[in-house]
Amino acid sequence: MITVIGLMLRSDQLGVTSILRDLSLHPRCYETLIHFFRSSAWSLESLRQTWLQVVRKTAPLMVVHERVVLVGDGMKQAKEGRRMPGVKKLHQESENSSKGEYIFGHLFGAIGVLAGTPTKWFYLPLLMNLQDGVKAIRNWNASAEQEPASHVVQMIDQGFAAAKTFGSALLLLDRYFLSIPALEQWKRSQTSNKACLDLVTKAKTNAIAYEPPAAKKPGRGRPPKKGKKGKLKELFQTRAAEFQTATLLLYGKEESVSFLCLDLLWGQGLYQPLRFVLVLHRGQPSILVSTDLTLEATEIITLYGYRFKIECTFREMKQVIGAFGYRFWSKSMPKLKRYLRKNEGHPLEQVTDEADQKRIRLTLEAIERFVMCSCIATGSVQMIALRFSTRTPGLFWRYLRTPSKAIVSEATVMVYLRKSIFRLLAQSPHLTLTQIIRFKQEKRHMDADLLAS
Repeated sequence: MITVIGLMLRSDQLGVTSILRDLSLHPRCYETLIHFFRSSAWSLESLRQTWLQVVRKTAPLMVVHERVVLVGDGMKQAKEGRRMPGVKKLHQESENSSKGEYIFGHLFGAIGVLAGTPTKWFYLPLLMNLQDGVKAIRNWNASAEQEPASHVVQMIDQGFAAAKTFGSALLLLDRYFLSIPALEQWKRSQTSNKACLDLVTKAKTNAIAYEPPAAKKPGRGRPPKKGKKGKLKELFQTRAAEFQTATLLLYGKEESVSFLCLDLLWGQGLYQPLRFVLVLHRGQPSILVSTDLTLEATEIITLYGYRFKIECTFREMKQVIGAFGYRFWSKSMPKLKRYLRKNEGHPLEQVTDEADQKRIRLTLEAIERFVMCSCIATGSVQMIALRFSTRTPGLFWRYLRTPSKAIVSEATVMVYLRKSIFRLLAQSPHLTLTQIIRFKQEKRHMDADLLAS
C-alpha cells in the first residue's frame, strides 16, 4: 500500500527513489522496496483479483444492457536496457512523424473498464502484462501446459479474465484485433468460461464479408457455409440510398452521422456472423463490427467512440504517474543483440542454469508487479477525482487554462495529494497506513539524532 501511495503523489519519475523522497522514508527502505517487487511473499495474480473486486464494488462503472464496458489495447514502451527481460525490436504503427518506425522496448497488453459519470468517463486500468518478447522465459515454467499465445489471443483471454469478475461485459478493441485467431479464441472462451463477453471493434477498409447462405435445395448435398462475397467499402457507393442519419454524442459533442447496419459473415474458413455498421462521419468512412447481433447500430457507434479513452489514460500513466519508469535488470540476462539474424537462435535459449533462469523470471515479474501497482495508483487517483471533485474545493485551487467543468484530472489530484498528504495523515493517526509510514519515517529521525550526538 505504501508503494501505491508513493506512486500516487511522487513529484518525479526516478523509479522507487522518488517514493522514498516524497514520503520522507528512511534511506534503508530503498533495498526493502527493491526486494518487495521480487519477493515471493505475495502473488501478482492475487493482487490483480483483489483490485478487480475493489473496482467492482466501489467504482461508478458504465453499464450497457447490464454489461460493463471494457477497453483493451496494446502499449509499446521504449526501453534501452541491455539486460532487461522482454526487450525486443518493435514496429511503431503510429502516424506521428516524430516517432521512429522501429524501437526497442516492451509490449504490454492492457484491459480496463470505463468508469465515471456522463459528463466525464475515465478508462480505469485493471490488468497489464508483458505479451511479447517473453516466450522463452515463459517456457521455462515447468508447470506451463502450452506455449504462450500471441498478443491478439492473450488480449481476448485477458478480457474474459476481467469479465469473470463483472459477470458480463463488452470489450472495445481497435481494428488490429479483428482477426481469425482472435475470433476463434473468443468462440472457445465463450463455451468454456462462465463469463459472457462480446467484442466491439473496427474492420479495415479493404475488409471482405459474405452474405448469409441461401437455403439448401433438396438433394443438392451439403448446405452452403456462405453466400455471395463482397468488399465492404464498395457498399458506401452501391447502397448509399439505404444509409440512415442520426445525431449521437461522440467525443463529448453531438455529431451527425450516417450509417448502414448489416449482419454478414466474416473470416475465410470461419464465416463468423458479425454485425457490421458502415459509418460516414464528417465525410470519413468507417466500418465498425460487433459480435453481439442484438446491439443497435447507434449503440455500436457510441460505444466505439469511447475507445479513445484508453489512449488518454496511457498518456497519464506515462507522463503523470510514471508507470513505466522501472529499471529492473539482471546480470543473469544475456545482453540484448540489436541485430539478431533470422537463423540465429535467441540468446535466452542458451541460459540453462536454473538459478539464472529463476533470477530472470523474478526480474520479469518485478516489471509486471511495478506496472500493476502503477495501474492501481492510476485507478485510485481517478476514483478520488470522481468521488471528491464536488466535495473538496482544494482540488480546484491551481490555475488551468482549460479547467474541467465538474471532474478534475489525474494530474490535479496528484498535485493536491502531494501538497496535503502529511496533513491528511496527521488528521487520521488511527489509520494503519499512517502508523506504518510514521514508523518508517521515525527511523530516519532516530539516525539523524544519533549522528548529531
